[in-house]
Amino acid sequence: MNVSVIIPVLNEEGAIANVINDIPKSLVQEIVVVDNGCTDRTVEIALAHGAKVITEPRRGYGSACLAGIAAVDAPDIVVFLDGDYSDDPTEMPLLVQPIREGLSEFVIGTRIPSEKGALLPQAQFGNRLATYLMRIFFRVQYTDLGPFRAIRYQQLQALGMEDKDYGWTIEMQLKAAKMGMNVREVPVSYRKRIGTSKISGTFVGSVRAGVKILATLFRYGFLFRDERSPKIG
Repeated sequence: MNVSVIIPVLNEEGAIANVINDIPKSLVQEIVVVDNGCTDRTVEIALAHGAKVITEPRRGYGSACLAGIAAVDAPDIVVFLDGDYSDDPTEMPLLVQPIREGLSEFVIGTRIPSEKGALLPQAQFGNRLATYLMRIFFRVQYTDLGPFRAIRYQQLQALGMEDKDYGWTIEMQLKAAKMGMNVREVPVSYRKRIGTSKISGTFVGSVRAGVKILATLFRYGFLFRDERSPKIG
């Protein structure tokens, strides 16, 4: 199965080389770095390390992911990976293999902090609140909203992703559950990112992300009304 990796970036010059270098090259056919408004050397470094770089001027994590999806070369599997080196790219087989073996269609990396301070308190709180609300109101048993994830390209297209911002991950997970997709969570290590987070690293970013995640939860909540609980492996 052909695998394409999509990496949204915004000023990650200190991390992007490490991220690209640690991706198992025997596993993937292409690495697509999406420039979401970089003003540093991120693009130059990504190109120098063999990535395909595209530009998405509309700011937002979801916008960058959508642009990346439009740019991939008809893969069988798409992997989403942040460009800050907080996730370990060498663990990519943990996400891809269950799909290759036909055991899953969508695999989410559940973050296990490997060092103190990897997940900031506000990020931990937001993650726990979102997964708790999904469980209580929508009966969806997720444990994390981790950005490191792999999904069959065909199923990804069927989701009809729309969110342009912080609601991207939760939209994907709710829609996957709605479709009855075979979803699995696997533990992945998580470390301190290189550089400052644009979301959880600032008060304003944390508030905006939290509001957007809650809004997305309730926007898609009606999809689960009077339905049986989807099973997440």
